[in-house]
Amino acid sequence: MDSQDCEPRGFLTFDGILVYMQKSTIKIDVTRDPQKMISGIHWNATDSTAETDQAAKAMILSFWDGQEKSAMRIDLWTKEMMIDEMGDFFYQTMMVMADTYGRATQQKELAEDMKQFAADFYKRSRELLEKQ
Repeated sequence: MDSQDCEPRGFLTFDGILVYMQKSTIKIDVTRDPQKMISGIHWNATDSTAETDQAAKAMILSFWDGQEKSAMRIDLWTKEMMIDEMGDFFYQTMMVMADTYGRATQQKELAEDMKQFAADFYKRSRELLEKQ
């Protein structure tokens, strides 16, 4: 499967019909304490139904540079983020990534492999927490 087989960017599929997406802006504000530790992450989007900024304890944002063929990312978490929450966050993120990969590539077997890895990761993270 090559890049032409993926769903076009800027479009969503509803019942087999491609629909153009409107422009949306996502705003992320990061607050640091005097020691430069992240003390707050707040975000909002123009398409959000929320009227105020939403708080988050962690975020992972990735971009794909098609020319350089490399991923660029921003990984941030607040000092309040607990280890068990980080395990939950990574598990849920890996599951969503597997779903996205499956939809974009139609490679369902690999998507299921990713989900199995995520489940194994989550189980192991819980086991390690119990030992602490």
